[in-house]
Amino acid sequence: MIEAIILIVAHPGTEEKVYETLRAYPNVKEIYRVYGEYDLLLRVEVSDIGELDEFHDSALRRTGNIELTETMIASTYSVKE
Repeated sequence: MIEAIILIVAHPGTEEKVYETLRAYPNVKEIYRVYGEYDLLLRVEVSDIGELDEFHDSALRRTGNIELTETMIASTYSVKE
């Protein structure tokens, strides 16, 4: 399982439309509207890098109204308590 955080900059005034479109994808486990340089933050879970590629191609590039994305793949390194 691969977990990725995707930061999105939407075209001004389309943030809600992008939010509603992306939240419907089953790979999107969490989605937040955020303040600052980015408009949305997604937590996405996929089975492998190919599925992440497919998500980028089918969801992000076809959604429209997205200016920029930044994808960060979570490391297997974790803090142990």
